[in-house]
Amino acid sequence: MSEAPEVLIRMDGAVGRITLNRPQALHALTTNMCRIMIEALTTWIDNPIVKLVLIDHAGERGFCAGGDIRMLADSGAGDGRLAREFFFTEYRLNNLLHDYPKPLIAFMDGITMGGGVGLSRPCRFRVGTERTTFAMPETGIGLFPDVGGGWYLSRMSDHIGLWLALTGARIKAADCELTCFATDYVESARLPELKARIVAEPAAVETLLTEFEGDAGRPALAAHQDEIARLFAGDSVEAIVADLEAADTDWAREQLAILKTKSPQTMKVAFRQLQLGGAMKSFADNMAMEYRIGARVVQRHDFLEGVRAVIVDKDNAPKWDPPSLEGVSEAMLDGIFAPLPSVEEWTPLP
Repeated sequence: MSEAPEVLIRMDGAVGRITLNRPQALHALTTNMCRIMIEALTTWIDNPIVKLVLIDHAGERGFCAGGDIRMLADSGAGDGRLAREFFFTEYRLNNLLHDYPKPLIAFMDGITMGGGVGLSRPCRFRVGTERTTFAMPETGIGLFPDVGGGWYLSRMSDHIGLWLALTGARIKAADCELTCFATDYVESARLPELKARIVAEPAAVETLLTEFEGDAGRPALAAHQDEIARLFAGDSVEAIVADLEAADTDWAREQLAILKTKSPQTMKVAFRQLQLGGAMKSFADNMAMEYRIGARVVQRHDFLEGVRAVIVDKDNAPKWDPPSLEGVSEAMLDGIFAPLPSVEEWTPLP
């Protein structure tokens, strides 16, 4: 028997359907999955029948947990070629979604992390449910909040994007609405009916989302918004740590404890990434920057060690190198962010 396809692509009336179909891996993205989605999306651009594209997942375990981290680590431990190929293709998909000329709707029903954020955030409509758990957890494995994180996170108010990037905090649907990662909240039990109604009448998608809208409850994040705005406003990661130490509140101490578990290199990379991304004029420029970072970070010690500690051995005791923020020099960061040789640079789809 042939294996089930990793992504299900079909036309459902005037709706193009993309369904992630790798449930055993929480729909973690592979290079092949990204290629399949790019091919479908580019085909539908010129198809006058397609009025809307709907992105969801098979099963109940989560929308998309990210990228294929084990493959990236295995490649990074060698020549890094397959890892660079994945980033190059995934970022082309992210850019295509960001600039897509037709309405896109994503159903973030369950875990939505890393690569799943890259799929959902560019969509005009982003539906959360009571099962939604959203995060950009890359600092915990020595990677960085990519797939457009430099663009989206840097443009969030009150430094919430930087807080999410540095801590890898997990938030639920109400907080996703507060931070605009979700545009709507619908109870998971009602999703099949909603999708059927959208397929029947794609032009009425906004009206239908209003009709099906539920109450996500009070966003827990609201209680700490002022603290985040004040304590994550520093001009460096070291300044943020100092402000948290000076605050000496229960919440500030919790954040410090979390930051102490993260890769110092990755936190400084993420800080500079958001600084630069926030000043960029085009999403494609941001993705070119993120490709430079990804092409290098994937072969550095902290990513390989982070994957070992969190995913392979699961001892959750990574030995970061450098082990402190002070050890991560500006010269080290300059090397990670430097332009690649022209033939190796990332480019959007022609």
